[in-house]
This record gives sequence, C-alpha cells and structure tokens, in this order.
Amino acid sequence: MGLTEAAAQGWWLQNGSAGRKSLEEGLCQIGSPLYVVDRGGSLTAETGGVARLGDPEPPAGSLPLAGYVMPILPGQLGDREFCRELGIRYPYVGGSMAKGISSAAMAEELGRGGMLGFFGAAGLPYSEVEAAIDRLKSSLGDTPFGFNLIHSPQEPDLEEALVSLYISKGVRLIEASAFLALTATLVRYRLHGICRLADGSIHTPNRIIAKVSREELAAKFFSPPPEKLLRELVSSGEITTEQAELAAHIPMAQYVTAEADSGGHTDNRPAIALFPTILSLAKRLEKEFAYPCRLKVGLGGGIATPASAAAAFAMGADYIVTGSVNQACVESGTSDTVREMLTETRQADVTMAPAADMFEMGVTVQVLKRGTMFPMRAAKLYEIYRSCSGLEDIPTQEREKLEKTMFLAPLEDIWRDTRAYFLRRDPRQVERAERDPKHRMALVFRWYLGMAAHWAKDGNPSRKMDYQVWAGPAMGAFNEWTGGTFLAKAEQRRVVTVARNILYGAAVLCRAAVLRAQGVDLPAESMKIAPLQEPQLKEYF
Repeated sequence: MGLTEAAAQGWWLQNGSAGRKSLEEGLCQIGSPLYVVDRGGSLTAETGGVARLGDPEPPAGSLPLAGYVMPILPGQLGDREFCRELGIRYPYVGGSMAKGISSAAMAEELGRGGMLGFFGAAGLPYSEVEAAIDRLKSSLGDTPFGFNLIHSPQEPDLEEALVSLYISKGVRLIEASAFLALTATLVRYRLHGICRLADGSIHTPNRIIAKVSREELAAKFFSPPPEKLLRELVSSGEITTEQAELAAHIPMAQYVTAEADSGGHTDNRPAIALFPTILSLAKRLEKEFAYPCRLKVGLGGGIATPASAAAAFAMGADYIVTGSVNQACVESGTSDTVREMLTETRQADVTMAPAADMFEMGVTVQVLKRGTMFPMRAAKLYEIYRSCSGLEDIPTQEREKLEKTMFLAPLEDIWRDTRAYFLRRDPRQVERAERDPKHRMALVFRWYLGMAAHWAKDGNPSRKMDYQVWAGPAMGAFNEWTGGTFLAKAEQRRVVTVARNILYGAAVLCRAAVLRAQGVDLPAESMKIAPLQEPQLKEYF
C-alpha cells in the first residue's frame, strides 16, 4: 500500500549513489542510511539518494518518503562517555564468573576487541589471582581490564587480602558482586590514592562497577562512602583525614550494573522492572549529591541476544553485561564437557540451589539442572543443615546415603580434609567448628558445594552428575537464536564473535524500531538477525 502525500515523512530524490535493497537487506547495512520510498503504491528500500524532510511541497522528480533511519553502528549504542571514561570502544562488558571461568584469555580477547572483560577471581587461591594480574598487565598493557571482588561475609580476611593485592598490583577497576552491604575493605579500595588535583578536581584512581539487584543496595553504591566506615579507616591509618573529607564528594561507585535474572548469585529480578528503577535512582542521587560526574547504569542478566541487548539500550542502559553466554565460549575457564552441556540448555533448564559461599545464610545461586543432580543434592544438604545440630545428629540411614551418593567417603574423612584446607586458608573457621558442631557440619556440606564447581570446571567425568554450572535463562535464549547456525557448535563460540553479533544485531533492531515508530510495517523476517561470520562483521567494527 502506498502513501498519501499528507502521510509522507518527506521526499526522496534519487542520485548516482542510489542502491535499491530489500527491506531486510537495507536494515542490516547498519553503516548506511535507509530510505523507505513509495514507488507508485509499492514500498522499496534505498540505501542511497537524498532525503528532503519537512518540505510541504514535493521537489521535482521526488518520491514520497515513508520512513528514514540513519546509520547506527555498534560504537554508537549505549553511552559514549562511559566508553571514553573506561577506554573502550563498545559499551559491552564481559562480567566476572567465579573460579576463573571468566578467564584471563577472555579478558584479553574482549580487551583487544574494544570491550571490557573481568577476570573471575572469586573462589581462587591468592596465587592464581596474582598470576592472572601479572599476565593481564603484561599482555594487555594499557588496554582496559578488570578483576572481580565478591563479598565474603564468612571470610572477611579473604576480601581484605584480595583488596590489598589489587592495591599493591595497581588494579584500577573491580567489579563488586554479591555485596549485601558496604564494607570498610571495599571503601579502602575505592579511596586508595584519592587526592585533589591542581585544578581543584578530585582524582580517584580506583573505580568500581557494582553489580546489584536491589534498589537499596544501589543507593549505597551511588552515595558517598558512609561516615562510620570513613572514621574506621582514618582510625586505622588506612586513609587520611583529608582523604575522608574528599570522599564526601564522590560516589562509592560511579557505575552500577542492574543485575536481573542471571546465572550464579541472583535475585531473579525482571529486567524490565529493575532497570528503570535503578536508572531513576541514579538520576535522583546524582542531583542530590551534586556530583561532578554522571552516574552510569548498565544492565546484566538475560543479555544474550540482539533483541535483549536492543531492549536494554532502548530502556537507556549505558552499557550491557553478559555472563552465561561467555561461559559457553572457547576462551572460558571451564571444561569442554560443560561447554557442550550449555549448548543443549533451554530457558527452563535452570533452577536455584544453595550457594557455597553463603550456605548458612540460605543464599542461593542459579545453576544448570539439565544433565546434573547437583541442584537436588545441594537442596537436600541445606534441608539436613536446617534440621540437624551437627554431623552426629544426622539419622544413620540418611548419613550413609550421603556418604555413598554425594561424598563417596565417610563424613569424618571429608571433615579431616576440610579442616586441613581451612587451617591454611582461615584457621578461625576451624576454631569455630571445633566449638560448634553445626558450623562443622556446614563446612563439610560446603565442601561438596565447592567441589561440585571444581568438578564441572575440570570436567571430571566420574562426577558429572554433581556438576555445579552457573547459568541463567539467557543461555537458552542464546541457543534458540543461534540454532542451525555456526554458533550452535561449542567449538565455534568465540567470546568476541558472540559479542560482535549481539551488538551488530542490536544495531539492526534499533534501526528497525525507528522505522516502526514512523509507521513502516516491517516483515517478520526483518526482525530475525542471523549471526554473521567475522569477515562479514569486520566492516562494522
């Protein structure tokens, strides 16, 4: 159906560079303008020519213009200031996944691709984290990368040791995850090196991207560091009185990621409700505290396809964060077996299970349930923990079942190994366990939860039924999108290729949304963005 002159957006004039395309082809050429032209009642797509907008009368030789959309490249998505501040080209962040699953290789590839990657330091020995820092500093130089700092309420000394390491090694960017409240250790990292420059501005060399799923926690990160913690740090000599005064003028974190329904630690929050709330909070607190910088909000959890990325940017996300899909890429620090399991995952194949690091608190993480019995077995352990006062209190039949199916050894042998581990890592845990039988039971049960992640990461074939694989429904959405394409195969999934396809597809869909807002009826085929090989993506990156 054609247009009346009154309904036209403007007029289109052909010139020597005109190039007629199908609407789908024109949308996908994101580096070129797209004109939807009425040719005698039939709409055609043109990538060349000249548009005249606003003229009440049609110029000679012109045709009615049904719609127009400018070029939209991946680097134009999100917030350009965010990219400039962090030294990246694209508003794309590879979030941290514990135990080195978001590996040094992943951070390297994302960094070289103009994006930002975080190394997953949680749950790793101090020496491995230190080695990863040295590697990334050597391989990437000034190319941006970051490290994870996960809240460790059961092991505060570990959190303190990591922050000391990051400060001594000059790690300038961390992703703070799973924090239930701000800690003095986190504030110490943020304020290290804070000073006032000659021009009067405040320089804060250490930056935090906080990952949160609750409005009240976002408010804590968007606010200046709490006075109580500042006094504590001044008293201990970690910061000066002058630095504490400067802290009142900066946010704890200038960047906050609204974490929706994700793999691992999650509150299963819907992105469409969570993100606008956090964004509104950022705008309000930015004015309230009169910061000299703009507070930035990204979105993570569920980002795995062009459609989800486009939706995030449409809501106003300054950047997007991916996680589950990166674990399925060849650079991740997990096993080939897990990568194959992830290629078969559908959206309903995930569930919640007790978390090893916050087991006693009843905190849960989102994990894969297809192909593993871990979620069911972990839930059973928490049920026993709630009902029993110690290992000796477990009914004999139940205890024997645990030893035969989960632990494959007497529980006393597991405690012996666990005790030796904590004597090296945190002797206070052993001291407490020897006074409190329930805590000793918790440490033994946490042995299984922690080892389940290691068995998966290492690809231990004898323990496949016990694999703990962190994943959210985004993994299923990614598999649906890539089904029947080269990205359906685990060995073809490279973290930068996946990232570029998500960003490219988001740019296509953003262009489509502009045309739809102008009343152009788009065929369903134009909304299906098939993944492209690297040579096809090259001209847009």
